[in-house]
Amino acid sequence: MKLPVVFGANIDPVWRDGDGPLRLAVQAERDGLDLVTIQDHPYQAAFHDMWTLMSFLAAGTQRVVFVSAVANLPLRPPAMLAKAAASFDVLSGGRLRLGLGTGAFWEAIEAMGGPRRGKREAVDALAEAIDVIRALWSGQRSARAGGAHYRVAGIHPGPTPSADLGIWLGAYGSRMLALTGAKADGWLPSLAYLGLDRLDEATDRIDDAARRADRDPAGIRKVYNLNGLITPASKGPFHGPAQQWVDQITDLVHDHGMNGFVYWPDQDQQRQLSVFAQEVAPAARRALAS
Repeated sequence: MKLPVVFGANIDPVWRDGDGPLRLAVQAERDGLDLVTIQDHPYQAAFHDMWTLMSFLAAGTQRVVFVSAVANLPLRPPAMLAKAAASFDVLSGGRLRLGLGTGAFWEAIEAMGGPRRGKREAVDALAEAIDVIRALWSGQRSARAGGAHYRVAGIHPGPTPSADLGIWLGAYGSRMLALTGAKADGWLPSLAYLGLDRLDEATDRIDDAARRADRDPAGIRKVYNLNGLITPASKGPFHGPAQQWVDQITDLVHDHGMNGFVYWPDQDQQRQLSVFAQEVAPAARRALAS
């Protein structure tokens, strides 16, 4: 199963900008983008709560899909996360993809009352959380799942979300990449943390894990978060003219197996996102179609 290539915009959840996030979400939808991603850093004083903001933005749009990038699992227990995600999905008409991560900025998480976990423990907890969330989305009469970190025992799931509501992981380490291939529906790496020189190794690890789990690697959504700038002159990868972006995106699809791209402009967010949506994404779609 080959997935269509999708394009999206990251919108910073800043509250001092007033209706800025809503204006950008409406612009992304109007300009034909498929996705809007919202960061989840509850300890960041400059940020709105992710769920509250996404719900507000969904009410002000009709088509664009929202992605938590990525939900802060240590501060959001998976049973409640599953409930919130399913409710959002049902109320929005299937316009959510649940991005999940192990957690980061552990001092800040601990300061908000969350746990501090080492790398191995954090991945173990995420694997259990996926099982808990799946159980609560199952539509079964009773759900039992989890382990040492998270567990549900005989809870009655509901509401039942659409089949499109999947789990996408922000993954970089070898165990996280294997977990993505074995259990997740999508992958959300960022150019800033996983460069082009290491991308193939990471995708190979995901695909190998998927095959070992008897899953089709081509059915995993692989969305590359692209930070950079669209400028008249080229200054390197994803910093140059629109046609350069189109060529690089086409290469990432054909030669590296990526099937989604979200733009995180380094500056001048509103104008840059508009150029990406109106010039880069349509031209990339045409190039890929031909």
